[in-house]
Amino acid sequence: MRFVLDASVAISWAIRDESNAVADLAFSELRTGSAMVPGIWWYEVRNILVVNERRQRITPADSDRFLNELQQLDIAIDPQPDSRAVFDLSRRLGRTVYDSAYLALALRERLPLATLDRDLQAAAAAERVELLG
Repeated sequence: MRFVLDASVAISWAIRDESNAVADLAFSELRTGSAMVPGIWWYEVRNILVVNERRQRITPADSDRFLNELQQLDIAIDPQPDSRAVFDLSRRLGRTVYDSAYLALALRERLPLATLDRDLQAAAAAERVELLG
């Protein structure tokens, strides 16, 4: 299966006390499938790791190990974001441009979205985007 992967799901794989059924399903799907992400995902994942290092929830070694593990998964960064679609969704739904980037990608590629963000889940439902899990 192919789907759009939100940073909230990926990070739950790194932070062991944030286990979640949707995240577990997404990880399972990635073993044989693939995911797409908007360019912002790369930065979001790393920022969340650094924040959690500062909070002493993980170590820098844990972050490095996790990033190496992510590289083994079939996760493609979208090379052609649709600026107009992202702005439109952000304005219409009152969501951030970041969230709208995930949603626009899922809409354009007609893929389910894997996210733990409740507001993004609601926006996906409003746009009739299938949610993983």
